[in-house]
Amino acid sequence: MNQERHLHILGICGTAMAGIAGLARASGWRVTGSDAGAYPPMSEVLAAMDIEVRPFSADNLIPRPDLVLVGNALSRGNAEVEAVLDLDIPYTSGAQFMAEHVLGGRLPCVVAGTHGKTTTSSLLAWVLESAGYQPGFLIGGIPENFGVGARLGEGRPFVVEGDEYDTAFFDKRSKFLHYRPRLLILNNLEYDHADIFPDLEAIKIQFHHLLRCVPASGAVVVNADDEHLSDVLSRGCWSPVFGFARLGHVRAPWQWESLSADGSSFRLYHQGKPVIEVSWGMIGVHHVANACAVAAAANWLGVSYRSVASALADFAGVRRRMSLVGQARGIRVFDDFAHHPTAIRGIVEAAKASMSGEGRLWVVIEPRSNTMRTRVHEKRLPASLEAADKVVFVRPAARGLAPGELLDVEEVCRRIGSHARVADSVQHIIRLLCEQAASGDAVLILSNGSFENLHQRLLAALETEA
Repeated sequence: MNQERHLHILGICGTAMAGIAGLARASGWRVTGSDAGAYPPMSEVLAAMDIEVRPFSADNLIPRPDLVLVGNALSRGNAEVEAVLDLDIPYTSGAQFMAEHVLGGRLPCVVAGTHGKTTTSSLLAWVLESAGYQPGFLIGGIPENFGVGARLGEGRPFVVEGDEYDTAFFDKRSKFLHYRPRLLILNNLEYDHADIFPDLEAIKIQFHHLLRCVPASGAVVVNADDEHLSDVLSRGCWSPVFGFARLGHVRAPWQWESLSADGSSFRLYHQGKPVIEVSWGMIGVHHVANACAVAAAANWLGVSYRSVASALADFAGVRRRMSLVGQARGIRVFDDFAHHPTAIRGIVEAAKASMSGEGRLWVVIEPRSNTMRTRVHEKRLPASLEAADKVVFVRPAARGLAPGELLDVEEVCRRIGSHARVADSVQHIIRLLCEQAASGDAVLILSNGSFENLHQRLLAALETEA
C-alpha cells in the first residue's frame, strides 16, 4: 500500500496529469502539485480534490517527495526540474506511472487517433458503466455523465485516452506506448503535432509500435475508411481486427449511417444487419463514426446491442466539446476544443446543420496549439470553415516562433472571403459581436485554452447591452 507515500506532480494542471493526481489519491498517495497557471475545468477539478497548485519552485520539493511525476510540457531549465535532478529525487512520467501503479491487472482499453479520442473514450467508459462493468478511466476531458476525467473504478476494464504526443523530456516515445492495450480503438490518422513529428510517416511508426503491443488474445477496432490506418495495419498486426466504416463505403463488419444532416440520429450495422438505432444529444456526423467504434469495442467485451443503444442515447457529451456556455440577447455561445482543420470542419458543419437555416453561425478561432500557430495547416484552414457565415481569427502568439513561421491569419481570411476578418484582441471580438450579432445567431468559439475567458465576458457584455 502507498498510504504514507508522497507524490509530487510537475505540470499538474495538464488534463491528463490532473486526472492522474485523482487516480493517485484514490490509490492512497498523498499528492501535491505545481504549475505555471490554472484555468477551468482543471483548476476546478484540482480544487475539488483539495490539491493546492503552487508556482514552480525548488521549495515545493521540501519535504522531499517519494516520487515526482514530470509532465510532458516540462523541460530542462524549469526550476523544479533542475532541483529534482540535482537532489536525485526519483522521477517518472505520468504515462509510466499509469503503467506501473494503475493498469497492472486491469484490461486497458486504449483509444488512439488524431481526432475524437476524448469523445470516444468518454463514450466507451459510459457504455461500460451503463452495462455494469464499473470501468476505470483516464480521459483528456470531463465526460458530463461522470463529472470527472479519471477514476479507478472497480471493474477490470480501464479506458485510457491514448495520446501520440511524446512522454516527457527524458522519454520521447509516444505516451500511448506505455499503456499496453488489450483492446485498441484506432479512430483516424492525420499529420499533427508538428513540434514533435517531422512528417506523417514518423507518426505512423509510433502507431505501428502501438499495434505491436496488443496481444493475440486482444482486439483492434479500426476505422476501415482511413487509408493511413490501413497502411499502418499492413505493416503487421498480430491481433484480431474489427473494422468499422460508413455504410456502403468499404467492406467492414461494423458500418454506420447518419439518419440526419447533423448526426443527431443514426443507425449501426453488424455483419450486414441493422442492430442499433439511436437519437442522441450529440451533433456532428463524425460522432456517429465514434459511436460505431465504441459499439464494436463494447460488443467484443460482451455488451449487448440493447445496452449499447441505451447508453449512447443517454450520453451527455464532454465538457468543452460543442458545449452551450450560455445565451444572451437571443445569441447562443458555444465552446469547443477543435484545433485541427479536420476537427474544425466537422464541428463547424455540424453546428451549421443543427441551426436548420435559422440565424448566422459565427466562428471565432484562437490558433493556440503548437501546430496551429505554425503554417503547417494554413492552406487547409479556409476549406474547413466553408460552412461558417462569419469567421473571426485572433493572431497567434509567437512563443518562440519566427515571424515567417507563424500562421498568417490575414492570408487565411483573404482566402475565406469578405466574411472573415482578424481581430486585434479579445475585447475587439466582444465589441464586434455585440455590434453585429443578432438574435438567432450562434457563436462557436474554438480554442484549446482559456481564450482569456472570452465566453463569459462576451455573454456578460451581451447582457449589459440587451
